Amino acid sequence: MPARLSRRDFLKCSVVAGISVYIATPGNAALAALFEKERLRPLPWDAKTGKIRYRTDATAKVTGEKLFSFDMRARDLPGWPQQQSHAMLLRTTKADQAYAGFDLSILGDGLQPDRIVTAADLQRDAVQFPPFYGEDMLLPEGKTPAYLGHAVALLVWHDFARFRSAKTALKFRDDLIRWGGQTGLLERDPWAAFRYVRVGGATAFDDDVYSSLKDTPLYPLSYSKKRPQWPQANPRGGLDAQGAAYAGEIAAALDAPGDGQLVLQREYFSQSIDTAALEPDNGNAWFDAATATLHLVSATQSPQEVAEAGAKMLAASKLGVKRLVLHPCYTVGYGSKDHNPFPFYALMAGLYGDGRPVRLANDRYEQFQASLKRHSFRIHYRIAVDRKSGKFEVFQGDMVGDGGGRQNFSPSVCLVAATAAQSIYYFPRSDLASTVVASRALDAGSARGYGTLQSMGATEMLVDEVAAELQIDPIELRQRNVFTSGMKNTQGAIPGGVQRADEVLAKCRAHPLWRDRDQRKNAYETAHPGKRYGVGFGCVQKDFGTGAEAAFAEVSLSKDGQLLLRHIGVEMGTGMATSQAAACIPWLGRPADEVRTGESDWPELPMIATGDPWLMQQAEQDRNVGNPRWTPNVVSPSSASNSAYFFSHATREAARLLFTQGLWPAALAIWSQGFGGGQLAPLSVRREEARWVDGKLTAGGLSALPLEQLVAKAFELGLATGAIVHTFNRWQWAEADFPLDGDDARLPLDGIALRWGDGNTTGKGMPTANGYRMIERTRVDYPPTQRNNAGVVYYSAIGTIAEVAVDTANGQVELLNHHSVLECGNPIVPELVSGQLQGGLAMGIGHALHEYLPLYEDGPGDGTWNFNRYTLPRARDVAVWAQTGEVLPALSDTDPPKGMAEVVMIAVVPAIVNGIAHATGLRFRELPVTPEKVLAALATGRVEPKNRAEEQAA
Repeated sequence: MPARLSRRDFLKCSVVAGISVYIATPGNAALAALFEKERLRPLPWDAKTGKIRYRTDATAKVTGEKLFSFDMRARDLPGWPQQQSHAMLLRTTKADQAYAGFDLSILGDGLQPDRIVTAADLQRDAVQFPPFYGEDMLLPEGKTPAYLGHAVALLVWHDFARFRSAKTALKFRDDLIRWGGQTGLLERDPWAAFRYVRVGGATAFDDDVYSSLKDTPLYPLSYSKKRPQWPQANPRGGLDAQGAAYAGEIAAALDAPGDGQLVLQREYFSQSIDTAALEPDNGNAWFDAATATLHLVSATQSPQEVAEAGAKMLAASKLGVKRLVLHPCYTVGYGSKDHNPFPFYALMAGLYGDGRPVRLANDRYEQFQASLKRHSFRIHYRIAVDRKSGKFEVFQGDMVGDGGGRQNFSPSVCLVAATAAQSIYYFPRSDLASTVVASRALDAGSARGYGTLQSMGATEMLVDEVAAELQIDPIELRQRNVFTSGMKNTQGAIPGGVQRADEVLAKCRAHPLWRDRDQRKNAYETAHPGKRYGVGFGCVQKDFGTGAEAAFAEVSLSKDGQLLLRHIGVEMGTGMATSQAAACIPWLGRPADEVRTGESDWPELPMIATGDPWLMQQAEQDRNVGNPRWTPNVVSPSSASNSAYFFSHATREAARLLFTQGLWPAALAIWSQGFGGGQLAPLSVRREEARWVDGKLTAGGLSALPLEQLVAKAFELGLATGAIVHTFNRWQWAEADFPLDGDDARLPLDGIALRWGDGNTTGKGMPTANGYRMIERTRVDYPPTQRNNAGVVYYSAIGTIAEVAVDTANGQVELLNHHSVLECGNPIVPELVSGQLQGGLAMGIGHALHEYLPLYEDGPGDGTWNFNRYTLPRARDVAVWAQTGEVLPALSDTDPPKGMAEVVMIAVVPAIVNGIAHATGLRFRELPVTPEKVLAALATGRVEPKNRAEEQAA
């Protein structure tokens, strides 16, 4: 980024709280240094086979080119000062005493920081976290830390050698922080609690008697000893009181089972883990006082949030910042870099660099000490089952998660855990409550699985226990109770699309690993004395999306036929840039030549939002829909498995508009001129007859036209050569009417801008920017706000069979093989789906058998944890050469792709645990299942709740 913004650049800024926010684009020198065209190569695309040989970023990654913000230094960024400063955060390791300052005398005179920033400096300069992250960005003296690892000071060095030596000297020392009196732990109410009660009708397809969608979820009136106090039951009272009354009836039915009814009560524990993203949290920030501009390069899945919340943070300060320039980079996150506080620490560091760029980047110890963790959950389930039919009748759940010291996404994780607990099953009556408490543990946030891994994994273990009690084949029991199309979930919503978990179950039941498991057990144990063999199964369906998904996408053509895709999505290791480029193929005959990700500046389509899309009342929405630029939500972060379905919808619709408003009329014009042997386009040729063959467009037997010829004609006639769209989805697409012809008069979009010809052509709509004109909608239908109560309606399903061997001598559980059947619609790039499947399975295997973080004083908050103490699965642990997987064929070639990056890690967890039960006869209900736990259980014949004892001791 040049030291000073040009006037043209400044005009492209958006303004937030008086701060001009500029998201760097590839047109400026700084971002070109990050994303040179040689690094992000066009997709090697074979039009005949439809195959993509490798990802857009493949060559850059394997050759070690700089794509990630962790790799960036000031010298890599044109216009930045060449001298790079380095910083670290000093953190506490206690949470029950008053903080009384720190002592750096161990550094001597030679290694003292060049700048020290404390809470007093932040208070003086009015620098604080955005409200989402709470108070005490740096802990003031005299206060008790909210959590282990609470930051108390920023230390800055202006040369690397001194920084490195000082940081090494400060590591693993307990004598740096001074403490005052004993205060005890902070007492705070839980971060959130939700309860979903449903009483179905006479059949699974009849109207509900009561449900959260039809009536209301239950919210706590207050908290007592960290437990929610729910509304008083009253069958004739308000909706919440009625719900509490139905919950009371459900509890009474479980307390007094009827004849022929089995009631099981079980408790499960899912541990805290680190997401172990290969790129630690980092940022590099420079405050250019001469231009009052703060520049930030940072790893984030949600650059839009950093831009908006960062601007408000800077605007509230007294340091005179007028502009924020953000450089979004590729990253690796698994959810942990979505709404992560670290970019705001990096912004803070930049403010105190004395005019130098300051790099704040975690090493691995710091990453364990400070990064967002997966929520630990303890789950109590009760289930009632008809013994004769095996049909599930009642399901009750009470889940308690640990959200750690800051709220972050704990409320939504709390909600999703409860709404997902039913997994793939239909329950006529259910009462599912979830609470996430505040504690001194590290912050827990948007980790892959997002509460569903915890609740559905437990459900799958419970179902296996039911099958054992009833002596029914575990998959057959699942088939008797599987959730099918048209049924209602535990919130009373009918999921969108066809539900295909029944097909997944059928395929898995017929697989040799499952079908022949008893014979294989006998053969293996005969051949391997001292080892016990087992096969387990798990099947889940995971929601994708958040209920307020919003996206921008631009698809445009240059005069020489080069295809550009701009998108809000961030490449976080999933291959999003590659799949979105490929999403252009059906409409434009080839993938995008250039892909720009993490784009947040859309002056061509100036949409605005007010309020909270999840909490919005219908009256507020109704008041705003008359404004053609209003939308319930402007953009979404890259999370919640939203790229395949939600982001691709925006890309496809932009490509479609470019085709229908540009290339198709260009083709008609060429054909009507008698192209290729004097042909004349018959009036009966229809757009639905159009086909791309070997990269050329044909229809109704007419001559095939190369894209370059179509583009030339579109520019010549002033047809559409660029399209920008905005989408919104609240478990249903918003639709709007536009002053366009034919099928384009009503589209599943709420905003459109088109560029006609070279942008100077007079066309429909209001001029906005960069040659685009906004086509203002004349009417819009947004999904009603009541749909927020549905929880979720979009699902992907997976079934996993796990083959395990348990060594009775050392307790080791060996994963011999596993097979998965995934249902995810039409894959955009099958190889990327395969990669996500294999990677997700490895993460699930780690969760089941290896990964564990103590929550409190002996956990990573003490700064001593690294991969020498934290066990990740290796290739030998995941059956890397034996594992197999298949994708259930889509129902048709028009099926949309489904988000599947989270669901693939879940089913393998209960499959392994259920496999251990088949091998040993022992039911483990606390994760991970370690060799120590297995040996102890084999010795005593029972499984002790080890994690429960640790929690109580803490």
